[in-house]
Amino acid sequence: MTVLRGSAAPPATGVGRRKTVAPHGRPPVSPARGVGRGLVQRLGPVLWVAPAAVVILFVFGYSIFQLVFTSFRYQGNWVGFENFALVVSDPLFQTAILHNTLLLLAVPVLVFLALGVAILLFECRRSVVVYRAILFLPYIIPIPVIGVVFGQLLQLNGAFNGALDGLGIGALTQDWLGNPQLALITMGGVIVWKEVGFGIVLFLARMLSLPEDVYEAAKLDGVGFFRMHWSMTLPQVRPLINFYLISEAIVMVSWVFNYVFVMTNGQGGPGNATVVSELYIYNTAFQSKAPELASAAALLLFVATLVLIIGFFRTQKAGGGTLGD
Repeated sequence: MTVLRGSAAPPATGVGRRKTVAPHGRPPVSPARGVGRGLVQRLGPVLWVAPAAVVILFVFGYSIFQLVFTSFRYQGNWVGFENFALVVSDPLFQTAILHNTLLLLAVPVLVFLALGVAILLFECRRSVVVYRAILFLPYIIPIPVIGVVFGQLLQLNGAFNGALDGLGIGALTQDWLGNPQLALITMGGVIVWKEVGFGIVLFLARMLSLPEDVYEAAKLDGVGFFRMHWSMTLPQVRPLINFYLISEAIVMVSWVFNYVFVMTNGQGGPGNATVVSELYIYNTAFQSKAPELASAAALLLFVATLVLIIGFFRTQKAGGGTLGD
């Protein structure tokens, strides 16, 4: 074939053609593939959480449904709010709620003690790991063990009164668990002894993450101990204080059953001096054989706990902070 001078020869088939290549040498990604990859990235966390969520929904969801279903019925018949009316009007339930409310007064004591000890350890810094381990130890001891030990120590002829006699202050000896006026206070003291370690470790961990040079500069400027921690430390641990407040409030409302059951042999005694809402629910369900009334009381307790949890998250949202801030 004769090719005229000055005219371009037709390119050969498969030769001289350049493939379209994306930047950085990567082949172009089709829109459909990009959308699919983005969908996988968005749904990835959901897929990881889904198995656990299904198990939790099955276990707790079914239990809550049965709780609500049973609380509105009696011997299979719909009775509306009659079970709730009976529970609320029961003097023993009112006493139990009063005791839970009184135990809530221990929550500010817990916060004050935990924050104060954490600040002291933060200032010392020497052997802080040892002290932190010692103070945290009660928190990891099982509640039944604590209940049995303190149940023996605080008897009228127990080791605690024996120690007071040995120190020459026998006038302070009391029947700590046998006196109706002291039993609930004693129970609250045991709960504080166990729970305060959690707050100490929680607050101290946050304080140790704060920059040291800020505190050193404040000391060089002559800022006093109380002013420094009031203006510098307290704002930094405020989200944790809110968390600890709500957590311990939930404990006092719905997690004191083990203490009372073990230390009073399941009676809430002496008399009804230490009866709490959980023990009332337990005795109503298994001793009085009234599961419908127990379900109504349990639903009221669940709602109270849920209100505390919602209040915590609303407080966190209003404060605009998280636990790690």
